[in-house]
Amino acid sequence: MNGVGLLQIMYKGTRGEKSINSSEAIIKGIAEAGGLYIPNEFPKIDIPFSKLINYDYRQLSVYILKKYLTDFTKEEIEYCVNNAYDDKFEKGEIAPLVKVEEEFFLELYHGSTLAFKDMALSILPYLLKTACKKLNIKDEIVILTATSGDTGKAALQGFANVEGTKIIVFFPEKGVSSIQKAQMVTQQGENTHVVGIYGNFDDAQKAVKEIFNDKEFNNLLKDKKYMLSSANSINIGRLIPQVVYYVYSYLSMLKHGEIKEGESINVCVPTGNFGNILAAYYAKKMGLPINKLICASNENNVLCDFFNEGIYNKNREFKVTSSPSMDILVSSNLERLLYHISNGDEDLVSDLMKKLNMEGKYIINESMKEKLKDFYSGFANDKETYKIIENTFKDNGYLMDTHTAVAYKVYKDYKNAMNDNKKTIIVSTASPFKFPRDVCKALGIDNNDLNDFQLLYRLSSFTNINIPNSIRNIENREVIHNNLCKKEEIKSEIEKFLKV
Repeated sequence: MNGVGLLQIMYKGTRGEKSINSSEAIIKGIAEAGGLYIPNEFPKIDIPFSKLINYDYRQLSVYILKKYLTDFTKEEIEYCVNNAYDDKFEKGEIAPLVKVEEEFFLELYHGSTLAFKDMALSILPYLLKTACKKLNIKDEIVILTATSGDTGKAALQGFANVEGTKIIVFFPEKGVSSIQKAQMVTQQGENTHVVGIYGNFDDAQKAVKEIFNDKEFNNLLKDKKYMLSSANSINIGRLIPQVVYYVYSYLSMLKHGEIKEGESINVCVPTGNFGNILAAYYAKKMGLPINKLICASNENNVLCDFFNEGIYNKNREFKVTSSPSMDILVSSNLERLLYHISNGDEDLVSDLMKKLNMEGKYIINESMKEKLKDFYSGFANDKETYKIIENTFKDNGYLMDTHTAVAYKVYKDYKNAMNDNKKTIIVSTASPFKFPRDVCKALGIDNNDLNDFQLLYRLSSFTNINIPNSIRNIENREVIHNNLCKKEEIKSEIEKFLKV
């Protein structure tokens, strides 16, 4: 049962494929034709917001997830939710909304790995385990993930020692912060394997996608009783739980009298792989009153150009910035948006993805461009990012990381350009302590004689904010994963770990 009527949500691939239920989609991760799974329709929020404000985060999660995962029982979803959102979150509220002057920061980094990825990756292992049980799958699930810094640790933390699974994470050796790297290479768990690659995130993501689409390799794994799945936001089981916190933040504003029921708000999201802002788009499609979806990029501003010109072109210099989790030129989840704005034209989506793969760019038609009006996009360079961090701390005593600062700068640009004074939620995606060197630089307290771990203590002392427990003394933890490979060797690294 879904709300007042029976609504069976099925999932199909963006490039064409028969519809399957959510359990199958979560296990497969990526569709057989190479596309991503999308719901066949958007369920609606059918309880008045004035009643939903009494739901805590767990209750709201059960309500939203049951609408999308219609083949799961309510009891199964409650099991997943209650195990995911427990005391691993340092703030009991799980996703606190903090008001700074007239803006609202949705802090999604109070989980064990200090990034928004915890919000969905805490629940994905339970969804996956439950789905396997429902479908009587006995093969060992191998989670294969590329990360730009945060997904890797959150996925490792979620899947470590989960029976019936193995997890392999690839990250750009020179493209993550020292703290992010330390979080991954010290990860315990016999079923975990972490590999740095000589290359950037796009290289890792491309190789992982190719492996998912390599039928011969997948058949070899099947013979050895292994089955590949993904923890990236290409997995619908990662994306759907992210819808919850947008609804929750709206209800929080309503509960505290910041808005009236039905009043529309803006949402501003620092965006790399496009999954986080896509979840806000899904919330809007469900009936959440979102006016503008503000997509904030750093200097790898391929998404900014897409929204402003209708052209996606990855043929440009890849820039290493102070917001490394957004150093991405191929935003995988954008494919889902292309499907939605093309009225489900699978052939068109396939063609655009083929062009991106072969030529590195594509252009959308006028009809699709028209449907991008829900979005606004801008970008910030490192200098602007640092200035935002410095000024906000100096003026309000509020400390943010580099990714959140990119979003705040773009929001300010939007507000000035559009003269829009609607209440706005700025999504704060990571703890400032994950990027101590850049945050210290922004505050004018960096010191080249200190390493990133020493800068943690300097930052804590200067701001009078405690270092989060999960990374306190991280520099003294044993390095368990010392693996490095070229991007061409990713498949052989997987074969080596799985002994196939």
